[in-house]
Amino acid sequence: MKTIDELLAAGVAGRRVFVRADLNVPLDGTTITDDGRIRAVLPTVKALADAGAKVVVASHLGRPKGAPDPAFSLAPVAARLGELLGTGVAFATDTVGDSARETVAGLQDGQVAVVENLRFNAGETAKDDVERGAFADQLAELADVYVGDGFGAVHRKHASVFDLPARLPHYAGYLIATEVDVLKKLTEDVRRPYVVALGGAKVSDKLAVIDELLGKADRILIGGGMAYTFLKAQGHEVGISLLQEDQVPAVREYIERAEKTGVELVLPVDVLVAGEFPDLKTKAPAHPTTVAADAIPADQEGLDIGPETRKLYASKLADAATVFWNGPMGVFEHPDYAEGTKAVAQALVDSPAFTVVGGGDSAAAVRILGFDENAFGHISTGGGASLEYLEGKTLPGLAALED
Repeated sequence: MKTIDELLAAGVAGRRVFVRADLNVPLDGTTITDDGRIRAVLPTVKALADAGAKVVVASHLGRPKGAPDPAFSLAPVAARLGELLGTGVAFATDTVGDSARETVAGLQDGQVAVVENLRFNAGETAKDDVERGAFADQLAELADVYVGDGFGAVHRKHASVFDLPARLPHYAGYLIATEVDVLKKLTEDVRRPYVVALGGAKVSDKLAVIDELLGKADRILIGGGMAYTFLKAQGHEVGISLLQEDQVPAVREYIERAEKTGVELVLPVDVLVAGEFPDLKTKAPAHPTTVAADAIPADQEGLDIGPETRKLYASKLADAATVFWNGPMGVFEHPDYAEGTKAVAQALVDSPAFTVVGGGDSAAAVRILGFDENAFGHISTGGGASLEYLEGKTLPGLAALED
């Protein structure tokens, strides 16, 4: 795929450049609680603006149902982007309507505008190719060139990700180029030992990547809510812990495959449990207790890996040359259940390995728990996209950027 450097070398002064970013940031009302995804696209936006382009930034935010919804407006994002750039950023109150056309028409060379949430338009996410293409046609009228830099959305076959690049000269932005380069280091000529730490709530979200990694990784560590389905597959009771009973047969098969192929599959040896889910808003003390992973009481729920498991996982990460981590080890949003996730993050910081944090909740946890982002090899902006790449899937947004 052609990169933004090739576009800049050809000259962009006076040209309208459509940047498809992923600005799907978490909001508390209108307050952005984590601006990591905005900062991730800054190098691309700034390079284009500094070169004299008229930069039109577009993104989705949340899951509005194909119509305007003030709760998902990108207005706070446009304001934050302006603060980070140190300059005014224009904001269009629609995506392809009068406001968007007037806002883009009013841009001077080197200026930046953000258009309203792409998903306020049903055509963005339409399954129908014609409907999606019609929306892409409208978006194409706003620009002369397309730059894809929303890695967190490249696994979606959406109008602004898949259809629009076909209508304009297209290039990969700095973020996407970096993400792809990092993912190649996890799939091609990998430095070993290669250790993968997987967490998060649902094992069903990770089965496909586990299936692929059983042929590539040397060691896989399992934590988070998904661990209880693994423990159940081993014949242990898990109390009222998160459990996907329908996935137990598949998990049992993966455990057997790991044994046959020599992949070390590491499960918790102890867990923190409580009788009810903690209050994440008040952060009230939850009074957890630690029990062996094979001795979870019937009326208790596992909410984090225990202290012995933290030590075990740290030791399993210590000799790695490559590490990929996706998914927290527990309910890290509550301080009583953050230690497992913190221990894995710290093990990555301490490791000399090439370490990749696979986006989503893992990336949020790194920031919320106060770690220096520069202490990791790479923090991805797209958890779902990273997983699908590792699964070997063709990602529509990357395929669309190929020449």
